[in-house]
Amino acid sequence: MGINLKKGQRISLTKEAPGLKKVICGLGWDVAEKAGGGLFGIFSNTEDYDLDASVICLDAGGKVSELGSVVYFGNLSHASQSIIHMGDNLTGEGDGDDEQILVDLDRVPGNIARLVFTVNIYECMKRKQDFGQVQNAFVRLVNASNNQEIARYNLSGSEYQGATGMVMAEIYRHGSEWKMAAMGNGFKVEGLGDLVKAYS
Repeated sequence: MGINLKKGQRISLTKEAPGLKKVICGLGWDVAEKAGGGLFGIFSNTEDYDLDASVICLDAGGKVSELGSVVYFGNLSHASQSIIHMGDNLTGEGDGDDEQILVDLDRVPGNIARLVFTVNIYECMKRKQDFGQVQNAFVRLVNASNNQEIARYNLSGSEYQGATGMVMAEIYRHGSEWKMAAMGNGFKVEGLGDLVKAYS
């Protein structure tokens, strides 16, 4: 059983999973039930929510250092092949992880100090959608060698009313260790590009 993290909590992946080489970062969510018929049903949003998970690779100064440093549905792998996005889920339907990103820690280039895991709502402005209608959102890390969950961070939807992008968690170097921090910071953005700009 993995550790249930609280917002802002940090753990050492090296200590929690000795010998850890590859981790799967799984992200999941559900969308609140749409309004039914009647007067208020007229105004219900009938479009699916398409949440996109991404990784922003940062250097020691906390900046995006190069083109290709963002792994997302339009760029499914880092040039080093150390970070691989397993594909886009357009609706969030089904149990378990909705999107997964595989990280080979030993192959992450030395100039990458932090991996920032984000989620944003695709075409959020056009569809008038935000995280206030998203529930049961979580990010979890799994040891890829034995499928054991190392840590999980569950987010509550109510505090993210109006937010359309979110920094879920970070994996970062600390000396010879890799650590994880549960973030859960929501932002009002038009898309992934706005989140990346914050690190430019």
